[in-house]
Amino acid sequence: MMQVKPRALLAGVASFAPVLRTRVCRGAGGTSSARYCYSVWLRHAVLALRCGFAPRVKTLAELGPGESLGIGLAAVLSGVDTYLALDAKRHVAHSRNLGVFDELIELFRQRAPIPDDDEFPEIFPKLDVYSFPREFLNDEMLARTLRSDRLAGIREGLLSIDEPGASTAVQIHYIAPWDFAESLPSQAVDMIISQAVMEHVEDIAHTYAKLYRWLRPGGFMSHNIDFRSHGLTWDWNGHWTLSDGVWRLVKGTRPYLINRLPHSAHIAALQRTGLSILGDIRREGPAIARHRLARRFAQLSDQDLRTSGVLLQAAKP
Repeated sequence: MMQVKPRALLAGVASFAPVLRTRVCRGAGGTSSARYCYSVWLRHAVLALRCGFAPRVKTLAELGPGESLGIGLAAVLSGVDTYLALDAKRHVAHSRNLGVFDELIELFRQRAPIPDDDEFPEIFPKLDVYSFPREFLNDEMLARTLRSDRLAGIREGLLSIDEPGASTAVQIHYIAPWDFAESLPSQAVDMIISQAVMEHVEDIAHTYAKLYRWLRPGGFMSHNIDFRSHGLTWDWNGHWTLSDGVWRLVKGTRPYLINRLPHSAHIAALQRTGLSILGDIRREGPAIARHRLARRFAQLSDQDLRTSGVLLQAAKP
């Protein structure tokens, strides 16, 4: 059976035609759900705490936020004073982010439990307990992070995000394209996160090396990576059955589709930078039969063939 879905193949082929390219090469997504962003950020933070990293950070960078800065805004409401949104191209939607920000404020004020699997069954990893994480967001901390003057400063930062050098109490910087952010000093960032982004990055070694340079000694990375085919094939791992020739047609000229790299490739790239991997929480699915694999993927380990997603957390010595 041909694994690639006809619609995915047609979209890839259509991308070669200039007149159709804008229709199939669309911008990054994002979410207008404050509860989703709240759940994602708090899972990264709670699991970082379990690895021994206290998520009370001054400077946070998020790779690939897309149109929504909601995850970073949740971090800002947790105490982050400088938020760097690093994207490949400009996608940010101001009106959406202001609405998400207002909803996030109420969630933190209510000390709302972390939205769980019943509400967001696709968010990974799962937690044992979804109660509000008072171990690092106690009443004293929230009294500071939710002060009216601080909230006004965050709002001002959102409204002035297109004005380089704008001076606000809380700094929010949107940098696109991020790869050319040479002005960002090395060892300036306490924590770096990404959510379903690294599977879209073509050169992961280059990207991890850049992020490593920006991270301070003792800093922490938390990357949620989805190894599934993103709906391009009938099986979650069907993209590993496609030959390079078929894949070129499926991908077409669409940037940031998926890189088809498995779990072990990310582990190796992270370790080459000198990072120490502290968390490796894997999601598994049924493995594909080896005889169906394309030549490029014939040597994948059994673990790679089962790993459909991972939360990788690592620290800089």
